[in-house]
Amino acid sequence: MRILMLASSYPMYPGETTAPFIEEIAAGAAARGHEVTLLAPWHPEIRRAPVERGVRLRFFRYAPHPALNIWGYAQSLQSDTHIKRRALAAVPFALGASTVAMLRALGAARRAGAPFDLVQAHWVLPNGPPAALAARAYGVPLVVSLHGSDIYLAERGRALAAPARWAFRSAAAVTACSGDLRDRGVALGARPADSTVIPYGVDIRAFRPDEDDRAAVRAELGLGDDAPLVIGLGRLVAKKGFGVLLDAWPRVLAQAPQATLCIVGYGDLRGQLEEQARRLGVGERVRFAGQLERRRAASYLAAADIFALPIVREGVDGLPNALLEAMGAGRPVVASRVAGVPDVIDDGVHGLIVPERSPSALAEAILRLIADRPFAEGLGRAARARVEQELTWERTCERFERVYVGAQGTGDRG
Repeated sequence: MRILMLASSYPMYPGETTAPFIEEIAAGAAARGHEVTLLAPWHPEIRRAPVERGVRLRFFRYAPHPALNIWGYAQSLQSDTHIKRRALAAVPFALGASTVAMLRALGAARRAGAPFDLVQAHWVLPNGPPAALAARAYGVPLVVSLHGSDIYLAERGRALAAPARWAFRSAAAVTACSGDLRDRGVALGARPADSTVIPYGVDIRAFRPDEDDRAAVRAELGLGDDAPLVIGLGRLVAKKGFGVLLDAWPRVLAQAPQATLCIVGYGDLRGQLEEQARRLGVGERVRFAGQLERRRAASYLAAADIFALPIVREGVDGLPNALLEAMGAGRPVVASRVAGVPDVIDDGVHGLIVPERSPSALAEAILRLIADRPFAEGLGRAARARVEQELTWERTCERFERVYVGAQGTGDRG
């Protein structure tokens, strides 16, 4: 099958952490024998070969001025909750360029006698409408894949819901990385019978328990083997709930004064979070590691005693990659009951689930795992086992392939 994908983010170079799930989906399809071409907006930091991991990569330019190179790549939204003004100015150029890029790719393939069999739009907004237009023009079935921020935008009002609804009507199939996201897509117009939950996967070779990595990172951080280390990993945006984690930290230190919290990631809220740690008087027991490439992030996860994911309903999170990667690393997880967390974590089996926005409950769960290491280690082993059995990228891409085959059988919805 020849598949044309449209995305608005892609890792800018191997190991970079912007939307790694898009690369895994594309490369997974290519590994299963499909011919995959992926179109995405150009970015000044892109360092990619024309073909990587079997995926043909094409980056289209759209900005008439360098100041408008702000489309995609986690740049368009302020803390994932508000569209930046410059991004609004870029909208007509980016949407126009993505539509033209899709039409050109479909047309060139048809003229060469090797037409595409399927179009896949990653994120219903902004990519659903351009992909739907191009797919309709060439009579090619469309799959729309939901990832989180797209649904948040579509829920903001009629002006954004309408193009999302039109893209859903044009789609032969819709995928979502969590049950919550699927339900919200259906509420916006996706057909229930054609909407499928496909959780993301984990590279279990890269994200695994590793005693050497554990020792190296803890030495780097100046921590003894018995000093509790809690890791939070993700973009520093509102929906990740790092402010809740910091609010919980004085309670943790009151009973476990040697504990260290390390927050790994980048984003608009870093300065605000650093100031919060200082204001709470916990700055000496909190580290901000910044953005780490994926191999380094895997090492930090392997070093953790506990992985904390206190996400909140501010913006929309689908299924955080960091959660699955921590499970792959065999870490006990403390997470809030939001988005896709309950899809992959059974409370008390693979981790502990706490109420959203509750620093006291979060602190209590963290302290429970610090105090009962055998219990914590058992949760980590169960999490790793679940990933190995159900949540590898190979399994994820098998599920996508079934959707592709089903969508191709339906033909164009136009």
